[in-house]
Amino acid sequence: MAEIHELSAVALRDALRAGALSTREAAAHFLARIGEQNPRLGAFITVTAEQAVRDADDADAAFHRASQAGAVDSLPPLHGMPVAFKDLTDVAGVPTSHGSAALEARPAPEDGALAAALKGAGVVSLGKTQVPEFGLTAYSENRIAPPSRNPYSLSRSSGGSSGGSAAAVAAGLLPFAPGSDGGGSIRIPASACGLVGLKPGRGLVPAGESPGDRAGLVVAGPLARSAADAALLLDALAPPEPGQPGYLERTGQAPPPLRIGVSLDSPWQAAYPITPEREALAALATGIDLLERAGHRTGEASIRYDNRYPAAFTTAWTAGVGSARIPPQREPLLTALTRTFRRRAQQRSAAKLEEALSFLRTFQRDTLAQYSAWDLMLMPALAQTPRPVGWFTGAVHGDGYWPAAEWAGDADEDYRRQCQFAPWSSMINVCGLPAISIPVHWTGGQPGEGLPMGIQLVGPMGSEALLLQVAAQLGY
Repeated sequence: MAEIHELSAVALRDALRAGALSTREAAAHFLARIGEQNPRLGAFITVTAEQAVRDADDADAAFHRASQAGAVDSLPPLHGMPVAFKDLTDVAGVPTSHGSAALEARPAPEDGALAAALKGAGVVSLGKTQVPEFGLTAYSENRIAPPSRNPYSLSRSSGGSSGGSAAAVAAGLLPFAPGSDGGGSIRIPASACGLVGLKPGRGLVPAGESPGDRAGLVVAGPLARSAADAALLLDALAPPEPGQPGYLERTGQAPPPLRIGVSLDSPWQAAYPITPEREALAALATGIDLLERAGHRTGEASIRYDNRYPAAFTTAWTAGVGSARIPPQREPLLTALTRTFRRRAQQRSAAKLEEALSFLRTFQRDTLAQYSAWDLMLMPALAQTPRPVGWFTGAVHGDGYWPAAEWAGDADEDYRRQCQFAPWSSMINVCGLPAISIPVHWTGGQPGEGLPMGIQLVGPMGSEALLLQVAAQLGY
């Protein structure tokens, strides 16, 4: 057998179900890798090794009972699979920090919906991964733990907000991981870390819903090293109806020839200049070539976005932080960006929020009508290569970047940089559509050399299996 961390998630699942590997062996292997690599990677905030070993022993006991009874098929679908959860997700008995020094991280009294769903599917949790404060940003840096770094260049960010989870999967600290995506938080770190990242459509994964998310932006989905591994996790997040094929089975099928619209248009152009870097355009060109070689047709799609989008999205995206329960004496511990957007949200009238939400519904209808001319939409996943750690906040300087002293703590500059870095992600959340990031390009020329860059494919509602099929068809 290959090293355990070198196995695909599907192969690891099969080894655990066949008894070729015990859950305790798998957990111990990944915990050892976390212990070795996390100090330089910053992927985990909390490692729950003792609980993981106990849970692994319970899983092995369950396997033994099932084996003795000839009922191994009765084991849950992800029996013994190690995962970790973003530190925005409640896991019973483990503190939830939300990435914020302003909160007192207390052990969660019970599992949140996402953790409960995956534990019910048989996973063993190894801990909690690094996130930005309240999951607000496209980078995973905060004031409570070291930043999450890119496994392919430790001076670079792994993206956000699922950056810790993406770094862990890319570095072989986990076989796959659940992420959550409210404005690009799965697809951004997937592209930055060379992974397949799938944002399911709105409503597919009940465990991804957030009660404070008035615009319905947030959904949970998989981060994985291949389409098949992503499909395996999606089958646990959104189980198929009895007798129906699951996502993993459907991913192995070839997609039909598709008409794919290619666009660099972004709704953020109304607020900021959007200039894709050469490497982003190279990734797009590679994606077009791969798709056309696979038998699909691509063509330029000119999309017109309403210029009121930036203000309306920002209003909806930051509304939750305005109502977060934070003691006044602890508000100075918030990051500059959170503090600024919290203050603005609190000063905004309820009518303004309702106006923004109403506009986003209109924006959704208009955008869906334009996208419907194509089977899928294609664009770069990111406009820039993975950014240096500290680049968004002004914590780095030199090498052509603004000196930190000139704008450190400037929330608007931070936000502008994020929107220019990832200008094609948030509108997909507003529209509620499925989208996938596929790592088609490397800045060094060969897979694993330099930094990864991805493309984003966006499909109509219910097209998650199709997106996974296309990713698998392209060799991912």
